[in-house]
Amino acid sequence: MNGTVFMTFPVTATSHTLADYRARGGYAGLEQALRQHTPAEVGERAKASGLQGRGGAGFMTGLKWEFVARDAPVVYLCCNIDEGEPGTFKDRWILEHSPHQLIEGMLIAAYALRVRHAFAYIRGEFDLPLRRLQAALQEAQAAGLVGDNILGTGFSCDIVVHRGAGAYVCGEESSLINSLEGKKGFPRNKPPFPAVRGLYQKPTVVNNVETLATVPWILVHGSERYAAIGVKKSPGTRLFGVSGHVERPGLFEKPTGYPLAQLIFDDAGGILGGRKLKAVIPGGSSTPILTGAEIENVTLDPESMGKAGSMVGSGAVIVIAEGTCMVRLLQVLSRFYAHESCGQCTPCREGTDWMNRILERVIAGRGTPADIATLRRIPSGIQGNTVCALGDAASMPVVSFLKKFGDEFDHYATHGRSLHDGRLAP
Repeated sequence: MNGTVFMTFPVTATSHTLADYRARGGYAGLEQALRQHTPAEVGERAKASGLQGRGGAGFMTGLKWEFVARDAPVVYLCCNIDEGEPGTFKDRWILEHSPHQLIEGMLIAAYALRVRHAFAYIRGEFDLPLRRLQAALQEAQAAGLVGDNILGTGFSCDIVVHRGAGAYVCGEESSLINSLEGKKGFPRNKPPFPAVRGLYQKPTVVNNVETLATVPWILVHGSERYAAIGVKKSPGTRLFGVSGHVERPGLFEKPTGYPLAQLIFDDAGGILGGRKLKAVIPGGSSTPILTGAEIENVTLDPESMGKAGSMVGSGAVIVIAEGTCMVRLLQVLSRFYAHESCGQCTPCREGTDWMNRILERVIAGRGTPADIATLRRIPSGIQGNTVCALGDAASMPVVSFLKKFGDEFDHYATHGRSLHDGRLAP
């Protein structure tokens, strides 16, 4: 069964407003939850739908909610809007064009979790998304949809918007929590997990924007209908941001299990300028790269992507055409991770910088084959040896680029120039 959760309306100059959102059925899910279901029943609906987290980890949403102790006197909900993964722009689109959908989803989740105070932690670089979210929140408060005695049901919930300071690592849930508390955005050791001891040492659930914005649809249309969309093990639709060397870059909503090649060649219009497809980074810059030949039978779901050796991740599909220098591309990615390492863990702090400096030396024409050999060794000292997954995120592109395009790195280090110098410009 096909379905559409997000792209059900024409984007206009007013599509982000409360009037437009209500005209297309907005807040019906919240009203249904508050008037017809207990908190436990709402949680069961989320669990029965099979909804998985859309932030990258893919953990079952209903199960995550279930981990919170039902007798906890105080529970917090945090919406993770710290969208900083290179190539990812789906959450930004939701905030710019349908912020009330997120607010409604947060309120339904808060009801299910018995949350009185919820927090929206938004990326510091976001401007229009922040203004749209704040304006929508003011509209919702004025309409009695946020605050005390929502819709006259006795349920109360306040939502606080907190702006980050531009740290990529605060997209990790425990780092986000530390930042909310006014501390350095350092990830915490686990256990204890946030569901046990999170914000202000109270049980806390952290969910992604797309995850929470999907919840109202599930309440209105039913868990069974959502579970029937896409593939059985990871049902529903997902927002995929396609960027890079394509004719029509943009955001596309597709059911899980949708062919990756069809997304690139049909929906996104194929490769820019009629060039051949060289490679695809399928789920954001941290996911292992796939060659053009490898994507032929790959579908957009965790199972198929895992068999191919990569991940769906954050749904950011970065398309790379023939003629692109993979050494220079990897250096751009490694520079980002070296800059964004919080510095708490030695393997990540030193390893990301080491990898970046080697790649800088290679593209400057001063590299040696020994540099490439060292570059191959460094990831093994980082992966699995850090508090959070940033070290792994920085290492996976290095491992996969060297595995799939090692000849380009060897050529650059041996000859002091790219294998593509004199060919098509990257």
